[in-house]
Amino acid sequence: MEKYKRIFVIVIDSLGVGQMADSGAFGDVGVNTLGHISDSVDTFEIPNLQRLGMANLCPLKQVAAAEAPLAYFTKMNERSRSKDTMTGHWEMMGLEVKKPFRTFTETGFPPELIRELEERTGHPVIGNKSASGTEILEELAEEEIATGHMIVYTSADSVLQICGNEETFDLKELYRCCEIAREITMKDEWKVGRVIARPYVGKKRGEFKRTSNRHDYALKPFGRTALDVLKEAGLDVISVGKIKDIFDGEGITRALKSQSSVHGMEQTIEVAREDFHGLCFTNLVDFDALWGHRRNPQGYAQELERFDRSLGVLLELLREEDLLIITADHGNDPTYTGTDHTREKVPFLAYSPSMKGHGALPETDTFAAVGATVADNFGLVMPEHTIGTSLLGKLL
Repeated sequence: MEKYKRIFVIVIDSLGVGQMADSGAFGDVGVNTLGHISDSVDTFEIPNLQRLGMANLCPLKQVAAAEAPLAYFTKMNERSRSKDTMTGHWEMMGLEVKKPFRTFTETGFPPELIRELEERTGHPVIGNKSASGTEILEELAEEEIATGHMIVYTSADSVLQICGNEETFDLKELYRCCEIAREITMKDEWKVGRVIARPYVGKKRGEFKRTSNRHDYALKPFGRTALDVLKEAGLDVISVGKIKDIFDGEGITRALKSQSSVHGMEQTIEVAREDFHGLCFTNLVDFDALWGHRRNPQGYAQELERFDRSLGVLLELLREEDLLIITADHGNDPTYTGTDHTREKVPFLAYSPSMKGHGALPETDTFAAVGATVADNFGLVMPEHTIGTSLLGKLL
């Protein structure tokens, strides 16, 4: 018999809670996304996360650990040898990524790749370097508008990103070019995790603004995940935010596209008002994209405070038959050097109004405890070759 009818898994994208044993091998020494955010601001009001036990995982300057937290809590270590978004989410649902996706942070994309992209799209490429989305627009968007050239850039992640002005480049044309780029980057030597369409509006420097018409062209997971077994069992698998893109639609029964992390929580709250049966899987990307990569701990803290207010609304809607899991997919310490993700442990908070117990659980050696717990709840067997051990029996 299933223990919970509805499970909500909310990924606070990049909210790490301290370095892993192997973080030094990734160049990440002393990193702690949540802890350093707290150190960087004077006030930090997250009462709902505090009640659940977030401050019990990571000492916070302004927020005391809860004496009797409502939730069970622990830290999860990543088994896959990576620290990117796709790897983190895929591992949550049972897949260990043993071969990291390619990155081109230091050199830009190879001339052969760029040449093929130009020939097949009909657009000369400008950029071809690692940069933030706002920086690349300030530098090159006016040239793109004037010439019809195509801005291509990357980041510390395994991504190829293409910018296009919605008024002059055309959104359909941007998507067409990204589809070609996805096909080209399926070659092993150029294989990136995602190709991302980055549409924007504006006519001159200082006015450019990216729009919510972003579209990710991700690789399909290399094996079946917890999402697939849920869908095959006839359960609802509702994705909020970029979950559908991360899994390339595999295992999803219904997808809601978010315009922001605030909007993603509003959508999750609306789903909580529905009578679904299965999983609601939410990714809140702004923490990573707007604040972590841009090294803005103050903005990150304010985003967490906004999330906490929405979390309070969600907690009021949870039923006895609901389980809420709050976690993350990697770290992105906004006080650390560079602009890259950071290799960190991530939180696992599990709460239901029907729980009689609470408190600390042993650390896990993989993020896959999430998917294993969800599948176990519905009496389903995880696919062959997946990893992870269910924590369901510990949630009393």
